[in-house]
Amino acid sequence: MVESGDYIRIKFQEESRNKKPVGIYWLQAASVQAFSSAGSDAIWPYRLPSALAVWLGVLMLFHFGKRLVSPHGALLGAGVLATSLLVVLEGHQAKTDAVLMATAVATMGPLGWFYVHAKGRAVAQPGQMVALAFWLALGFSILVKGPVVPMVLGLTLVSLAIADRGLGWFVKMRPLMGLVVVAAVVGPWLVSINSATEGAFVGEAVGKDLLPKLLGAQESHGGFPGLYLLLAPVFLWPGSLLLWPALYKAWQERTAPPVRFLLAWIVPSWIAFELIPTKLPHYVLPLYPALALLIASFAFEREGRTGKWIKGWGLAWGLIGLALAGAAIAAPLKFGAGFSPWSVPAALTALLASGLALKSLWPGHHARALVLGGLGGALAVVLILSAVLPGLDQLAISRRAAQAVAQQGGSQPVAAAGYHEPSLVFLLGTQTRLVDGGAAAADYVTKQQGALALVEGREEAAFRAALGEVAVRELANIEGLNYSRGKAVVLRLYRKEEGK
Repeated sequence: MVESGDYIRIKFQEESRNKKPVGIYWLQAASVQAFSSAGSDAIWPYRLPSALAVWLGVLMLFHFGKRLVSPHGALLGAGVLATSLLVVLEGHQAKTDAVLMATAVATMGPLGWFYVHAKGRAVAQPGQMVALAFWLALGFSILVKGPVVPMVLGLTLVSLAIADRGLGWFVKMRPLMGLVVVAAVVGPWLVSINSATEGAFVGEAVGKDLLPKLLGAQESHGGFPGLYLLLAPVFLWPGSLLLWPALYKAWQERTAPPVRFLLAWIVPSWIAFELIPTKLPHYVLPLYPALALLIASFAFEREGRTGKWIKGWGLAWGLIGLALAGAAIAAPLKFGAGFSPWSVPAALTALLASGLALKSLWPGHHARALVLGGLGGALAVVLILSAVLPGLDQLAISRRAAQAVAQQGGSQPVAAAGYHEPSLVFLLGTQTRLVDGGAAAADYVTKQQGALALVEGREEAAFRAALGEVAVRELANIEGLNYSRGKAVVLRLYRKEEGK
């Protein structure tokens, strides 16, 4: 996008990428233009929008959360969200989901404020600027990931309408004006992209991306209903220490307006995500802010009180920290060059966080348990991401392929067959050719002077067959795990033998 100057159409190389809207691409392009350049292979400018979105989402959760729970609960809830495993992971990636979470908070926060004020909670009356912020956030959420936040919003409103037998309070948010605002945010780009693609964007986004995910498991990312519920303690860790007790207490108090709103935010959308066959852990991320507020609110309400089942769940929760510590030790042995010295402080920090949290939980110091677990757990995850993960060469297939190309001079044209990960193009440059199969790679390396062919194992036979009597030299053999697809990968780098 930065290289071409085309900020309307979304492309991956020469192929139109009509799957997701343009929002995240605009943010990343702006970051690159501000802090880097199109030709740089520095990844941090592309990740910066995600990191900033996490901070913004956390701050907004505190701001709006004060209207739904106590100020102390809002502050602790923001901390629970900021230190949760999934949020930390998403904040370190150049993806849409951290930004989507921020737009979810920016949308649902004002909605909750209007709701609890209408139901008699002693909070300041939200003005029209709050309503305008709600509609602007909803519009931008559509530019980020299409129907996700509107779905969460719609299911929340339907649930509240059923529970309260009406939605009269929602009129104060001026929905007619709001729809105009949303149209003003989304409309110009939507009209432009459909004009530029002759209507292909909406057709492909719905027909080739959205509907296949709703009707079946796409890209090997399937799962059974209930999977998100099973994974929630892991991806909400360490804040999941009080997850089940908080949800149980919330259900008991579901008639209280703040609790009713938070449950309406969580439950119907969670069920919808569970029923969708395609499953990835980050799909439920827009619901995590509401969970964080419920957990924090429970911590203060139950301060000084405990019970056997809370302690029992605490012990089970401790196994997650133990597993994280084990992963910090085992991952370099399995996917790296061997034992990493950084594994020790990472593992010890995870164990210490779990131990201190459980020590505070036992006498009923719930808030302290969340604070100690959150700070220690976040530090452990950051140590793993910054010191342990970079040494896992078996997972860094694209990086190793780029290094192999660089060893040959780095300026030769490269054709890749069978392995078309965006990270490969990012590291090798947009001049990289993503060809259709081994035969096309053979044709390219044969006809292009000095060209290289990067061939994935499944395309090896077709590549060899198409070469015929043309001799090539194998320059590198790269084996690893494509973690995004969960499949082993073997890449071989070839060059035509000169004069043969």
